[in-house]
Amino acid sequence: MPNQEIEDIPVYLFVGFLEGGKTKFIQETLEDKRFNNGEKTLLLLCEEGEEEYDASRFPNAGTIFQHVIEEKEDFNEENLKKILAETGATRVVLEYNGMWTINDLFENLPMEWAVYQAMCFVDSGTFLNYNANMRSLVVDKINVSELVVFNRFDKATMNQLDFHKIVRGISRRTQIAYETTDGEVAYDDIQDPLPFDIHADEIVINDEDYALFYRDIMEEPEKYNGKKVTFRAAVVRDKKFPKNVFAGGRHVMTCCVEDIQYCWLVCEWEKAQMFDTRQWVRLTADISVQRHKLYQGKGPVLKIQNIILTNAPEQEVATFY
Repeated sequence: MPNQEIEDIPVYLFVGFLEGGKTKFIQETLEDKRFNNGEKTLLLLCEEGEEEYDASRFPNAGTIFQHVIEEKEDFNEENLKKILAETGATRVVLEYNGMWTINDLFENLPMEWAVYQAMCFVDSGTFLNYNANMRSLVVDKINVSELVVFNRFDKATMNQLDFHKIVRGISRRTQIAYETTDGEVAYDDIQDPLPFDIHADEIVINDEDYALFYRDIMEEPEKYNGKKVTFRAAVVRDKKFPKNVFAGGRHVMTCCVEDIQYCWLVCEWEKAQMFDTRQWVRLTADISVQRHKLYQGKGPVLKIQNIILTNAPEQEVATFY
């Protein structure tokens, strides 16, 4: 018999920290007949806050199966499959523990479980403190989310820009909403232009803007195709590279020392072997988005037009903030 394709189990993922408003939003979602239309749903809770679910308010309440996983070791593929099979559910609403990483989530989800939507809920009153003391967990949650909602936002004492900068330092694609203390919801409309002119004849990247440039060109390479760019970079050579290729980039820190990594672009130059690894250069190149084996697909290839040796920048590790 031919193999039958296994249908995806949609997962609606809600992340954030305790008392951030996840439970309230999920409660309202499951009260909505447009979402809760009778399809069997596993409501999987990986933490329990002060607010509890009121199943009596759910339409089609008999089709909602609530299950709690309190211990991290119980969040594993075998157990998740078992729970789903016992309920007969065809989709999952997952309230994830804020202290567990997203990497742990994806490593343990069954292969057929597919995250269809991810949203992050945060208590505005504690967010800045979380960001200052547990930034890696903040980055972890926002980076995967399509929308972050700041609950209990006090317009009189809080500044949207403080929250906006933190989110934009992590992700340019995540939408931002503020639910104020008087119950209103407002979406972030702060203009967030890139700190360099992408329409200039030559795009000049200042040292402090490299992280933003790198993320933007890797997320939307086509808008840089055919452009000319100038920036300072650390060279890396490797025996596996073609003779006319070197890597040009910077070490970038997203949130903490542990996540620093070398973020580089493929550079093509006929004299590439002149440089040694860790030498700093200022390069000017034409950008061509094309297939390259070092990308294992398409990516921005820099055709070097001019290059000179230079000193390291004052801050060698680039950041987003």
